[in-house]
Amino acid sequence: MTKSQLTTKDFDFFLPEEQIAQKPIKDREKSRLMVLSKEKRSITHQYFYNILDYLEAGDCLVLNDTRVIPARLFGKKKTGAIIELLLLKRLSINRWECLVKPGKRARMGTVIDFGDRLKAAVTEDLEDGLKILEFTYDGLFEAILDELGEMPLPPYIKEKLQEKDRYQTVYARQNGSSAAPTAGLHFTPDLLQSIRDKGVHIAFLTLHVGLGTFRPVKVDKIDDHIMHSEYYELTEENAGLINRVRENKGRIISVGTTSTRTLESIFKKHGQVIEDSGWTDIFIYPGYEFQVIDGLITNFHLPESTLLMLVSAFSDRELILDSYKEAILNGYRFFSFGDAMYIY
Repeated sequence: MTKSQLTTKDFDFFLPEEQIAQKPIKDREKSRLMVLSKEKRSITHQYFYNILDYLEAGDCLVLNDTRVIPARLFGKKKTGAIIELLLLKRLSINRWECLVKPGKRARMGTVIDFGDRLKAAVTEDLEDGLKILEFTYDGLFEAILDELGEMPLPPYIKEKLQEKDRYQTVYARQNGSSAAPTAGLHFTPDLLQSIRDKGVHIAFLTLHVGLGTFRPVKVDKIDDHIMHSEYYELTEENAGLINRVRENKGRIISVGTTSTRTLESIFKKHGQVIEDSGWTDIFIYPGYEFQVIDGLITNFHLPESTLLMLVSAFSDRELILDSYKEAILNGYRFFSFGDAMYIY
């Protein structure tokens, strides 16, 4: 990828606050769907269940099966001061990289108490409020987290989530994310079955969504942005399925920017799609040449975000920004619980 002349401001747009979706709609598959043709430079307005009409037998949907953990914890210091933790990255059985608020109150050696069964000590001080904590607990950590933790909704969602499972995809299996791969929130079991019945293959991979979802781009030149790293896995079985579809001239349709980043990371690393796991900090923005995906299902993203830069790379920056203007004019709902876009 050549050095970009684009700045962060080139990905800005005005969004009325009332169009930031505060809660999921009742029926997942009834969210709106904007269909964007890159070749025709055309926009069609649909509902998400109409995605079936745009998939063909022999295509392959690639879904991220990560599961959001209740990663937000509230504890107390000995002084009684409240400390908020967001678990971001599991480094070992008991060690986590966390975002701590307020970070100044949690210096090296600080012990945070979450009740009788869970405590944590700050063992390393990183930057930007990030710290490494060592947890001690009585019982199974995941069970304690389910009991004490809260779903880590993005800061632009002000309303309390009534049903925890609405911030999970229906196919979520692998625990580890601090945020949902939101493009997948629109699928239902029935819709997925209809997709299979049409002869469309479904492959799974895992990418645990981390801090980058909450972190804006703070530099002027996008080349200067340092991307967060996230853990991914692709099994031999699913890599084989993706390759068979490609060999048979089927399309690879990525569900979400997370699936996209995983597939493109593996290809960049190996020159092909193979079984792999590791950490990726790939940053995709205009000028990037995609090697794996032919279509992308995604939500509507924040201004000046790396996610908006990725979809602009897959399509065209001007076309994407024009489509966002049309989405705003047509009352689309934005961000995590918002509506969807299919780009092909």
